[in-house]
Amino acid sequence: MSSAPRTARGRRTREKILASALKEFGKVGYHDASIVRITEGAGVAMGTFYLYFDGKLAVFNELVEDLNRRLRHRLTQAIVGAPDRLAAERAGFRAFFEFTTEVPQLYRIIRQAEFVSPEAMHLHYGRIVEGYQRALAAASDAGEIAPLDPEVTAWALMGIGEIIGMRWILWQEGEDGAPAIPDDVLDNTLDFITRALRPDKE
Repeated sequence: MSSAPRTARGRRTREKILASALKEFGKVGYHDASIVRITEGAGVAMGTFYLYFDGKLAVFNELVEDLNRRLRHRLTQAIVGAPDRLAAERAGFRAFFEFTTEVPQLYRIIRQAEFVSPEAMHLHYGRIVEGYQRALAAASDAGEIAPLDPEVTAWALMGIGEIIGMRWILWQEGEDGAPAIPDDVLDNTLDFITRALRPDKE
């Protein structure tokens, strides 16, 4: 359980705690993470931490929700103005990989959630797939994409994004500076998705 701050200063403090928790959970994992190190990284006292969060699980759950909210906002902004669903998919995947390049800890934290807080994991994926499924169903009905099952398609596309990102972002961390999807990998991924969804496949 967490407490929502009522002032701008309180919101900034809470954001600093979440930013520090992101680094801590992403680096050492939930079980080895320390509230002391989270507060030190945020530059706040231990007592201040407990003004906002009941404990380590509470800040972890809030972090998952915060990452989910930020990711969905990025994706929504990316596809605004896309002329059709195929264009929206390409823009959305680019935005997803840009976000996870900036926040590679997302992969580790969501995978930890399966064991630490299954409810948070289900919430994360459920919120993404809900809107995704509706958009794919509408695009299929409009003939913009192939007549595929929207639920299966949504989960399959999410799986592509997650595994490609893990391979070329998460596993590449520290090898050549900041992780990033190589241009050819991004292009091949987007071409594969376009071919899979294209309504006029022969």
